[in-house]
Amino acid sequence: MSGTTFVSRNTLRRASRLKKMMSQKNLNSRCNGRAKSGKPCRAAATPGGLCFFHANPKKASELGRIGGRTNRHAAAESADSLPTLDNAMAVRDTVARLIADVYAGKIHPRIASGLALLLNLQMRAIETTNLERRLAKLEKLSAEAEDRPEPTASATQRISDLIERARQRVTVEQSRALAGVSSSSNQPSDT
Repeated sequence: MSGTTFVSRNTLRRASRLKKMMSQKNLNSRCNGRAKSGKPCRAAATPGGLCFFHANPKKASELGRIGGRTNRHAAAESADSLPTLDNAMAVRDTVARLIADVYAGKIHPRIASGLALLLNLQMRAIETTNLERRLAKLEKLSAEAEDRPEPTASATQRISDLIERARQRVTVEQSRALAGVSSSSNQPSDT
């Protein structure tokens, strides 16, 4: 007789009584209050027959206010103002401060991520503005050179040399600015 088990009547009676007691205990241990939806409250009851929040209805709103105070953004409490971000060094320093604030727990990483995107955008705008200024300066020098009466070959060569050196400086400064921003997140720079 494999697979068949026999249970005595006493065991079945005990199991039935235990099941009744558990179901009555479960019914008595639930709150007698109603939820906003009109359904019975499913929370555990206190000795008075209601859950904690149905017994103390003002406590829920008080605890909600306390929770709201603790979940506010740290920016409202921060006394540090944002520096003027008009050059690459200021952006690099701000990124370094942002990293330190995230590490110290002053700023949530999601907020820092959003600010990092904005700082990257600001850095690109600064680079573009610097290039436009330098190009305008070179064009002005070129126009002034054309307005002069027949320059000698050496003067033309000097102007070409100046323009080439300016282009090289722009390239070097761009790479330094980009290296400064990327290295500031890894280690402090000596500049």
